[in-house]
Amino acid sequence: MSYGLGAYKKTSVHTASKEQILLMLYQAAIKNCKKSIVAIENKDVAKKGEFIAKLQDIVIELSNSLDFEVGGEVAKELSTLYDFILHSSTQANIKIEKAPLIGCLNVLNTLYEGWVEAVKNLKKEKRQIPNEK
Repeated sequence: MSYGLGAYKKTSVHTASKEQILLMLYQAAIKNCKKSIVAIENKDVAKKGEFIAKLQDIVIELSNSLDFEVGGEVAKELSTLYDFILHSSTQANIKIEKAPLIGCLNVLNTLYEGWVEAVKNLKKEKRQIPNEK
């Protein structure tokens, strides 16, 4: 059963649009942030570190994908927010405190909601523009 799920997830990523992949990355970051908070509450230091590492890997990937020439000020602002998440999650990991992760979660949720709206608007625009051939 897990093989089928793994194959499905792999196929989902390979067939997803750039926008869908972006949303998947945010969903995974949010999930790992929540899991790290629960791990701290359960005093499971090993799991806390594992989930924070996954969260940070995703945020680093998001940060590395920024295009400052195209994105301008938006890319700069996102970079600052990603730096905040990396710093706060590192502090949470070192101090074994969930408060910095709650701040990360708030930022991630806000960004995710904004991207969901942006993707909806992009899809709407694409439907309104007739195909040019």
